[in-house]
Amino acid sequence: MLKEQINTALKSAMKAKDQKLRVATLRLINAAIKDRDIAARGDDRCDGVTEQEILAILTKMVKQREESAAAFEKGCRPELAEQERAEIEVIREFLPRQLSDDEIKVAVTDVIDEYDASGLKDMGKCMGALKERYNGSMDFGQAGKLMKDRLS
Repeated sequence: MLKEQINTALKSAMKAKDQKLRVATLRLINAAIKDRDIAARGDDRCDGVTEQEILAILTKMVKQREESAAAFEKGCRPELAEQERAEIEVIREFLPRQLSDDEIKVAVTDVIDEYDASGLKDMGKCMGALKERYNGSMDFGQAGKLMKDRLS
């Protein structure tokens, strides 16, 4: 289970003592998961977060750090941008392999063909299918642009 992998990695990093950035990033991941866990209990769900929700949390964390790194680069703060990129690498260890641009194009085409989508009105169900199949391994912003272009 992903949650256990993250906790094991945190324990290993803490024992190593020379991986402060890694420890801090893993603690941030755990905190985000616990926040979602608490929210799930408030929704009358006793089982806590699912693997899919953890993947969504990790994907969101990567995207936030990519945006921050770009902002730091623009603000002439390369050392902070580098720190954000280092955190991204730690987070990506727990995500599935990311699809290439070509693989995303093929996936979008397959879903459009499968649902016999013909216009933008079908985009919601097609994107839902992509998110269900490729959660954590696809850039849905890019997939959305491709799909919009194909369906327009």
